[in-house]
Amino acid sequence: MRSHSERVYEVEAAASSELAWSLVARPSRWPRWAPHLRGAWGLGSPEVREGARGAVRLLGLVPVPARIVSVDAGRAWTWQVGPVHLVHAVEPLDAGCRLVFRLSGPAVVVRPYGPVVHLLLRNLGRVAEQEAAHGAAES
Repeated sequence: MRSHSERVYEVEAAASSELAWSLVARPSRWPRWAPHLRGAWGLGSPEVREGARGAVRLLGLVPVPARIVSVDAGRAWTWQVGPVHLVHAVEPLDAGCRLVFRLSGPAVVVRPYGPVVHLLLRNLGRVAEQEAAHGAAES
């Protein structure tokens, strides 16, 4: 029997939830905060689309199949990449937003990948704050 694991990571960012959502829900913007993602196709444009099937290219390697499981526009979306589910959520706060990544799947994958996901989440928060400070939200 394979062991299942779940990890939840959160950061707060001094950026609007709309700006943060544009970074997390638009595949064309993923390389801004996740430089290991070198491209994505078939997952929705300009934003991820529920039920979409496509792939992501990691570090220029072989494409990895992915499926968008659910989308709650402006709030959260979930995708499955291999045996792993990853929820990306954006929660508005009085000043800024909270970014939440929930990673679940086989422990053998989730446990070692968790710290990478946490690093990417912190990077997303930093990029959102930089864009908010410079008024550089992409439409």
